[in-house]
Amino acid sequence: MEEAFRRLSGSLDGELRRDEPMARHTSWRIGGPAALFAVCDTLKDLGLVTRVLAEESVPFTAVGKGSNLLVADEGYAGAVVTLGRGFMRHSVGEGRLEAGAGTALAFVVQEAFREGLDGLAFAVGIPGTVGGALAMNAGSKDEWIGELVESVTVFVPGEGLRRLRGSEVEWGYRTSSLPGEGIIVECVLSVCSGEPVRIRAEMDRNFRMRRNTQPVGKASAGSVFKNPGEDSAGRLIETAGLKGARLGDAVVSTVHANFIVNEGDATAADVLGLVRRIQMTVKEIHGVELRPEIRFLGTPKEA
Repeated sequence: MEEAFRRLSGSLDGELRRDEPMARHTSWRIGGPAALFAVCDTLKDLGLVTRVLAEESVPFTAVGKGSNLLVADEGYAGAVVTLGRGFMRHSVGEGRLEAGAGTALAFVVQEAFREGLDGLAFAVGIPGTVGGALAMNAGSKDEWIGELVESVTVFVPGEGLRRLRGSEVEWGYRTSSLPGEGIIVECVLSVCSGEPVRIRAEMDRNFRMRRNTQPVGKASAGSVFKNPGEDSAGRLIETAGLKGARLGDAVVSTVHANFIVNEGDATAADVLGLVRRIQMTVKEIHGVELRPEIRFLGTPKEA
């Protein structure tokens, strides 16, 4: 780790930090330090960082805004790589919207509306970056971003850029094959012109729905569990009597039972303990095994 830090220091257009608290980079505001934290502003940065880390045998993971990430209280002994300014660009053409993976999804949704482009209203209120949304095929119950993807460009360490057609990606419920392909750097979405008044009405309706049914404004990571089949994880958790259940400052939301909120100083151990309690109770009462939708970093993955 020391040698990787020495080799990369002063060589990036972006930033390089040691022992960076990951609580600053997750929507749960939870997480110990990453041994190395690299902000890559350019493809050159990304190539250099991944090459040096590989040569020095330092494990690494790519992270966006940490909106579905639980980082261990002890931190992560490897390197966290995140995309900086050069990956936050976007452009709009005829029937297509190109966006860097580091761009906030909320910004892209608003830009599409300003340009009179239809198709992204379902994503209003979904946190995180475009790259994160693609990696987990973010969406609503009936629509998801994978349906709009014309192409995705990934950076493959040791090889370079690779462009995939949307049809070459395996899209599933809250999952995609993209994390196994490389680091997502940009995408092209197929969009079409729409009536601004209708688009705005749909956006407002979707935002009101999220505000009324989710703990908007609270420190959370969105839905903790995937919905099992046609059932709802939130319904199963609520009917198991777990709404409001608490472990330390980690609390099952009283607004939506599939959210765990940090009400102050929750730790990763608190959240993980509550996750396991929910799984055990739902299995006991309903006979259903809930599977996490969140990612774990430096945390036991038995959940």
